[in-house]
Amino acid sequence: MKAMTNPASGSGLRNLKMATLAIGSAFLIAGCAGNPPTEQFALTESAINRAVSADATQYSAVEMKSAQDKWKKAEMAMHDEEFDKARKLAEQAEWDARLAERKAMAAKAEKAVSDAEQGIRELRDEGMRSAQ
Repeated sequence: MKAMTNPASGSGLRNLKMATLAIGSAFLIAGCAGNPPTEQFALTESAINRAVSADATQYSAVEMKSAQDKWKKAEMAMHDEEFDKARKLAEQAEWDARLAERKAMAAKAEKAVSDAEQGIRELRDEGMRSAQ
């Protein structure tokens, strides 16, 4: 024999679960908004340091300046406890620094190839002169 359940009670339980989930999500989002983005700041600082080490200020000046400007704005926003703004600016600064680092590495690689090609030409020319 089957027990009859009241469909309305299942619906009420489902609504209660949904409300609990919504309230929990709201608290989670509110909690994240109030926390300083210390992890993001560490990532950004590391990316900027790597870019500087890769000579991005020389080979990718525009992107490096953009990263440094956004980093300064992020630090000011952090000081003013505008954590969402600080997080967004720090993320943008991180990506600008990563781009600057990659462009600097590419420019260095291109220069190394060019120098190697020049060395080969000089050796070839010297070999031709000594053969004559």
